Amino acid sequence: MAKKPEKKDPETTGHSWDGIEEFNNPLPRWWLWTFYFTIFWGILYVIAYPSIPLIKGAYPGLLGWSTRGEVAKDIQSFKEQNAAIEAKLASTPVTEIASDAELQSYAVNAGAAVFRTNCIQCHGAGAQGAKGYPNLLDDDWLWGGDIESIAYTIRHGIRSRSEDTRFSEMPAFGEFLSKEEIAQLVAYVRSLGGLQADAQLASAGKPLFEENCTACHGDDGTGDREQGAPNLTDAIWLFGSSEEDLTTTITYARNVEMPTWGDRLSDAQINAVAVYVHQLGGGE
Repeated sequence: MAKKPEKKDPETTGHSWDGIEEFNNPLPRWWLWTFYFTIFWGILYVIAYPSIPLIKGAYPGLLGWSTRGEVAKDIQSFKEQNAAIEAKLASTPVTEIASDAELQSYAVNAGAAVFRTNCIQCHGAGAQGAKGYPNLLDDDWLWGGDIESIAYTIRHGIRSRSEDTRFSEMPAFGEFLSKEEIAQLVAYVRSLGGLQADAQLASAGKPLFEENCTACHGDDGTGDREQGAPNLTDAIWLFGSSEEDLTTTITYARNVEMPTWGDRLSDAQINAVAVYVHQLGGGE
């Protein structure tokens, strides 16, 4: 029986470190050619597609292709597909959209997208609002919660730069009332809302309320939508109902601004987001 040939060690590279030599085991040719091909492919890719950042922008590539461009094409494609119903949505009075089931469905979905893009920063993802930002799910609307009022508010804003904006201004009573008088007003306003209040302070605050506040909030404190004056007798408080919150409100006033969306959104988008907000449950 023939002896098996002895397995010999491969040749070395000639390098030696403290007597340890390095075997010369070259990579397989197929692996090397694959590696060279990836380098070549990488060079072609860099030339053909956007790849190298420049001082302004980036190298666009010989093909002029980009993911941004593809997204723009997709957006344009959907705009063309929806052009007819968008035109219908823009031209239909907002009060009549609900009578068209297809248009109503489209408006709700389109309005949800507009709301998520532009409105959640203040009103929250669920339209639940936050301190200083109205909750759109309840039935307390400073300027009216019917769909026409909602659309008008969206288009022109509140205390904004639009000529047709709704505007009212609560005076900073701290400029002409003493701290003691403000404390009396706070107590009376809390009593109007059924909150715990010092009876003696509240009694002293009533004539102050009648003299300074009834012109906007009404004799009974139920507010006035024509002026955007809130109802002080319900349990809904935009800036809080604690003594500290009410003291700050009366002393410094809270005249916040809602931006005008009429110059940023199309008529179709305004109608759509009005429909969406109205159907959330708080619309009247």
